[in-house]
Amino acid sequence: MSLDRIDAYLESHARDFEEQLKDLIRIPSVSAQPDHDPDTRRAAEFLRDDLAAMGLDVEIVETKRHPIVYAERLAAPGKPTVLIYGHYDVQPPEPLEPWTSPPFEPTVRDGNLYARGATDDKGQMFTHLKAVEAWLKTAGDLPVNVKILIEGEEEIGGANLEEFVANNPEKLACDYAVISDTSQFAPGKPAITYGLKGLAYFEVHVQGANRDLHSGTYGGAVANPLNALATILDGLKGPDGRIRVEGFYDAVRPLEDWEREAFRKLPFSEDEFRDELGVREVFGEEGYSTLERKGARPTCDVHGLWGGYSGPGPKTVLPCKAGAKFSFRLVPDQEPAEVEALVRRHLEKHTPPGVTVELISHQGSPAVLVDVDSPGFRAAVKAIEASFGVAPLFIREGGSIPVVGLLKKHLKVDTLLLGWGQNDDNLHGPNEKFSLADFHRGIKASAHLLDELSRAT
Repeated sequence: MSLDRIDAYLESHARDFEEQLKDLIRIPSVSAQPDHDPDTRRAAEFLRDDLAAMGLDVEIVETKRHPIVYAERLAAPGKPTVLIYGHYDVQPPEPLEPWTSPPFEPTVRDGNLYARGATDDKGQMFTHLKAVEAWLKTAGDLPVNVKILIEGEEEIGGANLEEFVANNPEKLACDYAVISDTSQFAPGKPAITYGLKGLAYFEVHVQGANRDLHSGTYGGAVANPLNALATILDGLKGPDGRIRVEGFYDAVRPLEDWEREAFRKLPFSEDEFRDELGVREVFGEEGYSTLERKGARPTCDVHGLWGGYSGPGPKTVLPCKAGAKFSFRLVPDQEPAEVEALVRRHLEKHTPPGVTVELISHQGSPAVLVDVDSPGFRAAVKAIEASFGVAPLFIREGGSIPVVGLLKKHLKVDTLLLGWGQNDDNLHGPNEKFSLADFHRGIKASAHLLDELSRAT
């Protein structure tokens, strides 16, 4: 069938798609807050009804917390099967004060749709659903077999999704997985993300005396947990940007020559990068560019600190405990469990005397690297070029999407990471937005992708 009819349907229904997306966004499906549990279910039911109206077989799968929406249309014998993943849950909107418009009342300004979930991930996920709709309403069926998996717990770790995927490998079996939960390289420069970093996230508790003490009476006689914590954290990374945990780099896969050349060719201005962030200079591991550090080298960062007194005015307290949260972004072939073991040994060796340390591991996921010379990848390139008018760039990102590793582990399938958003879309922050032009380009690219994958060999 000619794709002209598909494109015409997309154009004639563009405003309808926008209004439907707004209706979904108005549902405050904040998975982290129990008060919004009825809203997460309402979002799941909204998607179930939308998929059923298209003609897909759809069900709501109950979990221990938020439901999963699963749909399928398996009416293309001999053709590949495509699994489309997305999530309908969103981050909490707080703090509310910086929002220019209410977070759950989608508002259009300067061609952008502002609301929580606009780009992460309701807007991006919705592009694939509307592409499926266009095929079904225009051609009567799909050029490939399609399975759709939409969860409601991505923003809180997705533990119940992992159980569902692990228990249903045959139900979810596919040739390609497709996710849109990343970004373009820049406006007008679409990208396919072929690499994601993994994550190892920790919390450390440092305990000193059995109670807070007067710093004049006891200072210098007992260890200060805050001082010890500072020493511990300082010991994780050196002034050259290298991580000091013994053995940390042993499993790190070096960047290939073609990758380093590809990074050099990306249209990136370090001066503009600094100016946008308001910093005087960039910092990171010596011997690597800013883009290589961001997307393809491991990192270590502290995310939060507590202990002692931080209110107004002085208080000469020697705290009895202190703590911090920190993480490592991992690259192939590092494993979170191995990194945890290395960190534990490092702390045992380098904890200052006079305190005890407890290390808590919160979550972990391995890095992902996708073959850029595969039929699915080539199909995605063609589909994006047909919609955006330019060939996509190939990039690696510093973020982590655990479900990609999950699908690889249980379904043995690589994922096409097709980002329609922008780096300044403020996902997780106030005034989250999504370009409506990119929303519609994403739908068209997805519709063309289904056609391209039907012929990919």
